[in-house]
Amino acid sequence: MSLVDGVKAAALIFVAAILQVSIFAQIHIFHGVPDVLLVLLVAVALLRGSVVGAGAGFFAGLLVDTASLGRLGLTSLVLTIAGYWIGRYGETTGRDRAHAPFLSVAVVTILYSFGLLIVHFVLGDRAPAGPMLRGLVPSIVLNLILTAPVYALARRVLRPFDRSDVATEVQLLG
Repeated sequence: MSLVDGVKAAALIFVAAILQVSIFAQIHIFHGVPDVLLVLLVAVALLRGSVVGAGAGFFAGLLVDTASLGRLGLTSLVLTIAGYWIGRYGETTGRDRAHAPFLSVAVVTILYSFGLLIVHFVLGDRAPAGPMLRGLVPSIVLNLILTAPVYALARRVLRPFDRSDVATEVQLLG
């Protein structure tokens, strides 16, 4: 990944984090909340791989924790793991598949919600599971609605990785 692509990805994540904290967090539809930052993280991780996905997840979580004055590092931990896992899926099987962004968004929405709940529980915080479970299906639906436009934007800004530069065969000398 070039430096320009890194700056583009960081700028996209920054704007999405600000939009998520200031606008999207206040939208409640049938107890569900759309998460544009999570959808963008999935797009970046699918397009750029596990290392960039983990870095973008950490950066996104740090921005959210800082902007919302939450416990620093909590969201970063969960989004770092999510970015890494989705990046690995993109590197191994999902990069060129049309259903990969939608499947990834659905799965990571569930894992992100339960991950936050588990981390709160481990830290001894009060984290009622009822509201999270009530809003899980609407959140998945809202995130799936956001997937196509957000993935298209990310794909346009971060050109797909060109594999023609990478050697596919090993040639023995001698």
